[in-house]
Amino acid sequence: MSTGLRLHPSIIREYDIRGIIDDTLSVEDAHEIGCAFATMVAQSEGTPPRICLGYDGRLTSPALESALSEGLISAGAHVLRVGRGPTPMLYFGVHHLEADGGVMVTGSHNPPEHNGFKFMLGRGSFYGKQIQQLGEIVARGISRVAGGQSEEIGIFDSYVEGLVSAYQGSGQLKVAWDPGNGAAGDVVQALSRMLPGRHDIINGEIDGTFPAHHPDPTVASNLVQLQQCVAQGSHDVGIALDGDGDRIGVIDDTGRIIWADLLMALLARDVLAAQPGAPIIADVKSSQVLFDEIAKLGGSPVMWRTGHSLIKAKMAECKAPLAGEMSGHLFFADRYYGFDDAMYAAVRLLNVIEGAGERLSALRDQLPTLANTPEIRFECADDKKFDVVTEIRERLISEGQEVNDIDGVRVNSEDGWWLLRASNTQAVLVARCEAKDDVSLSRVKSDLEAELAKSGIRFPD
Repeated sequence: MSTGLRLHPSIIREYDIRGIIDDTLSVEDAHEIGCAFATMVAQSEGTPPRICLGYDGRLTSPALESALSEGLISAGAHVLRVGRGPTPMLYFGVHHLEADGGVMVTGSHNPPEHNGFKFMLGRGSFYGKQIQQLGEIVARGISRVAGGQSEEIGIFDSYVEGLVSAYQGSGQLKVAWDPGNGAAGDVVQALSRMLPGRHDIINGEIDGTFPAHHPDPTVASNLVQLQQCVAQGSHDVGIALDGDGDRIGVIDDTGRIIWADLLMALLARDVLAAQPGAPIIADVKSSQVLFDEIAKLGGSPVMWRTGHSLIKAKMAECKAPLAGEMSGHLFFADRYYGFDDAMYAAVRLLNVIEGAGERLSALRDQLPTLANTPEIRFECADDKKFDVVTEIRERLISEGQEVNDIDGVRVNSEDGWWLLRASNTQAVLVARCEAKDDVSLSRVKSDLEAELAKSGIRFPD
């Protein structure tokens, strides 16, 4: 039995474990985390557990993967090592190999010196109290179990073939791809060879230093290079991926960014045509356009809490065929497994464009245009951020205002709405505003600014 190891408290997050290598997260930590996770899976799914293990393209990921594998083995697990690739490939492996759980070594879209782990327990998410419990098991010390083993299993071809089989178009599109030197690079290159049409790739080589730009498609500056590629090549669509391939960014044929909530509104058309009346889930940061469009298409719009693990859990509960977040996580249970997979979402988008017989820009223009802000993030201490949101919520309710408090506070007015919530992963408050026009948006932002000021918080310029 190990003597116990106290993990740095900052790495225990709501949805994953994530830290800075050789500062808050070490190879030794990875070993003990693997041992603790295998212990938890064995308790839940039976002994010995079969656990899939994958890793992304970061420079530190191979060493963490090796240590994690040894930890899993030391707790008696049968480790199915699926190799380097995007996080959705690991999720696919858990389903494809009928494993009892999975661990992905990934820093997602964080800076190069960061890394961490995402987990699956059975076919579901592993988050919140479960991650807290994992940390507690590591601290207590873990009994070793004999009989653990590992084997390397190649699932890359099966995963790519599954993506290709989802394509239903005729191959008339010109597509620009930007994996951002992230873990999806090899998958995108394989897809480009197997899908019909013209496919051009920038930043396709996996490089954990991310030399071209930061691999986060929710930041407009990270999409400039793809916009230039779309313009120069007269492409029909540009598709950007984050560092581990579970979040998508989209550029239309005019070079305009289509954010994830409006992208969902387009993707929902085919889903609801096949499943009339089905619930479609989106997080609280999403545009009212999306919820209205789902209702217009005959679906049942469901607003839910932000966080990919929370969305997946709600999706399973509601049996929703489609869900998504403003952050670019899109989840298809319609003819797929229900996890967030940016490459699969991209293929489904190609189907929508070709099936409609119209330019992507024209499809976007069919949706209402509202004035809104991007996601606004500003610093607020971890020990204060939730208290600020609670104070504002209680004040608004005492004043008789209608408040949606499913995740923070989302407040409607005649002009539009504003949202304030505490991040579950960082010491920040998150805000977003939307209104019918720029003048109305200014009033909505002023309302939010005034509420923050009452709680001693300055709204960023």
